[in-house]
Amino acid sequence: MVAVLNSLIELDEHGVAWIIGANTKVVEVVLDKMAYGWSPEEMHRQHPHLSMAQIHAALAYYYEHESEIDIQIEKDWQEVKELAARQPDSPLRKRLRELKRERSSLL
Repeated sequence: MVAVLNSLIELDEHGVAWIIGANTKVVEVVLDKMAYGWSPEEMHRQHPHLSMAQIHAALAYYYEHESEIDIQIEKDWQEVKELAARQPDSPLRKRLRELKRERSSLL
């Protein structure tokens, strides 16, 4: 079941907020703002498939639900870090580390 919150934002069956008609999660817009400090205008330049109204609606939704979205972002980030820590190094990563050590020993 999907809950439509307004004409631009809806919640899916898992409670995730999406921008209607854009196949974009609200959190993706939020992360662009957090990571790059982008203004809504810059977000629109970077993601022309999003209208200014959609971007502002996503940001408004975020500011109305800031603490819960921030908690989810942190939880997701911790999960990514845990998954990455459990992965063995690939041969490429091992070789790059060796090259880095060799290079630093020359300096």
